[in-house]
Amino acid sequence: MSVRAVEKTSGWELEERLWEQGYAPVAGVDVGGRGTLAGPAVGAAVILPAGGPRFYDSKCLSPAQREQGEREIIECALAWGVGVAWLAEIEERNILGATHLAARRALRRLREQVVPGALLTDYLRLDEPEPVFPVARADSLSTQAAAAGILAKVTRDRLMREMARCYPAYGFDSNKGYGSPAHLAALAEHGPSPLHRRTFAPVRRTMEAGK
Repeated sequence: MSVRAVEKTSGWELEERLWEQGYAPVAGVDVGGRGTLAGPAVGAAVILPAGGPRFYDSKCLSPAQREQGEREIIECALAWGVGVAWLAEIEERNILGATHLAARRALRRLREQVVPGALLTDYLRLDEPEPVFPVARADSLSTQAAAAGILAKVTRDRLMREMARCYPAYGFDSNKGYGSPAHLAALAEHGPSPLHRRTFAPVRRTMEAGK
């Protein structure tokens, strides 16, 4: 089923408020993988045609709907970009710093196509040249933030499936690095892989228990 056909769909109300204040175009920004125990953080930024197709929060979509959404977003977007912050950068900068880095890299690619007049983020307080409007749960309120969330989620899931081939014991293809019971059990049995975030408490506790 097309993501556009999902009954509950994020709207344009937040963007319309910003347009009325003279901000245009507005880009939606989101980052996936902030709370996982392994793998990168992936940011995305999207500018859609005003009043165009609507997209819904990626967490409420099936994998197939997210994949379809990615195709539709890329097809209709005026501009879009994706950026990755890798494990070493997460460990060095902490997850907040790495989240901002992933968003900054996505925005750099977006600006190569269209320079936004403002950024509407899923509560990311970014330090960027444009005015930034961080809104809690923006990916469930704004169709552009939702679209950014879909791009970030699909890109990150694809990376985790690739990483699962190298480290099959942890089930990254199914848990995507989140702390599921099976993932935590594998972590306790095998210890952390090179993809695990050693500064995160569940991973750190596993390492301490293995001493």
